[in-house]
Amino acid sequence: MTPDTHHAISYVELGVTDLDATRAFYESAFGWEFNDYGGAYAGIKAPTGNGEVGGLNPQAEPNAAGPLVLIYSTDLEATLTAVTQAGGTIEVAPYDYPGGSRFEFVDPSGNRLGVFTQA
Repeated sequence: MTPDTHHAISYVELGVTDLDATRAFYESAFGWEFNDYGGAYAGIKAPTGNGEVGGLNPQAEPNAAGPLVLIYSTDLEATLTAVTQAGGTIEVAPYDYPGGSRFEFVDPSGNRLGVFTQA
């Protein structure tokens, strides 16, 4: 994760139907390690061991078109304004989660992305 780089792609989130099976798959196939968030989420540890590069989210529907790409922002409200002024459509209004806040949007071509900030 590159939390210090404003507006950089920072995190990739995969929707999963079975968190345990999907986590076991990536552990076995690629040797990935995870941070456990009580069965509600699994963060994919960065190869360096510092931070995360992505996550497995059982609350998100898997999408054959691709994972959810997350962009970091140092000012979530300003980025929300910039996204809407540029023609993006807010799909999920800003909300708090442990460690930060985020929103999701769709660009003019229909790609869904998220923007987050750390608390």
